[in-house]
Amino acid sequence: MHRRTNLGHALPTTYPDHPRSQLRQIPDHQEVYLDADGYSSIVVEIVEYVEKADDEAALQYHFRDLVEDTGDATTVLAQGEARMRALPSHTVHCLTFVQTPPAPDANPRRKGPACTHIHLLLLRLKEQGADVIITINMPHYPREDPNATAEDGQTQRIKDGQAMRDRVLETFAIQEWAFFEPS
Repeated sequence: MHRRTNLGHALPTTYPDHPRSQLRQIPDHQEVYLDADGYSSIVVEIVEYVEKADDEAALQYHFRDLVEDTGDATTVLAQGEARMRALPSHTVHCLTFVQTPPAPDANPRRKGPACTHIHLLLLRLKEQGADVIITINMPHYPREDPNATAEDGQTQRIKDGQAMRDRVLETFAIQEWAFFEPS
């Protein structure tokens, strides 16, 4: 999928595209951008269009696919719609949620996040037979500054995730529409 979407050039330079990750193998239908300064990531995934009664049902389908069988507690914070500047005729369905893993095991050296704030963006391309799923993952680690919560109750990491979501909506574009044409 490299170069079929235009996101990487719009992200901060600390989010390089990782076509070959040392953490996990990245399938051909995904682009993964990892924050070199931390563990945040943005994943763009192109999957087959899901035939559901409506777009809300499709959003819920993809959401369940992401959170099912993780063992994490999931709390939905917000749901709505947005537009991408480069694709103004397409509605983007948005879901913001937090995943909290079970209590850490007895290993005090475990470096897992206390929770992960996630923005799920779903762009439905019915004519092309595809759904584009973008997830912005902002993990929160217990050793981060515990006093980082601002007066509005949001940590800097939450604000950074919202800013990245807004940046994706402003800059995401599909460069090669031919990719979606049947072979």
